[in-house]
Amino acid sequence: MTENRDYAFRTKLNMPYEEALDRVKVALKEEGFGVLTSVDVKATMKEKLDVDFRPYTIIGACNPSLSHEAFTREIEAGLVLPCNVIVYEEGEGSAVAIADPLVIMEVLGKTSLADLAQEAKDRLQRVMASISP
Repeated sequence: MTENRDYAFRTKLNMPYEEALDRVKVALKEEGFGVLTSVDVKATMKEKLDVDFRPYTIIGACNPSLSHEAFTREIEAGLVLPCNVIVYEEGEGSAVAIADPLVIMEVLGKTSLADLAQEAKDRLQRVMASISP
């Protein structure tokens, strides 16, 4: 079941966390996104705070063409890029959430970036559709 809330698209997957993480990365690549960053939150919490946390990864996804165009139009577009994707363990399965680029880009208040944000949103919605049950 896919949900769309104000700032993100979400889905729950009936598969183990590692499988969901791999599936998300493949789907991102198929839509032209590379993984710029991948933060293992569980490992970071353990290392920095010595606390146990569920498996949880924050992915910074970037579509080079869209990003280049955004930087060309507005040099500070990097403040709201890359697109954030989270994958985490949820009960017996996993969950995925992807930030809505249209909502995130509104922070800059630059209407000149709306078409790029829409293109990113369309691609990320296809990512979500491809991984959703």
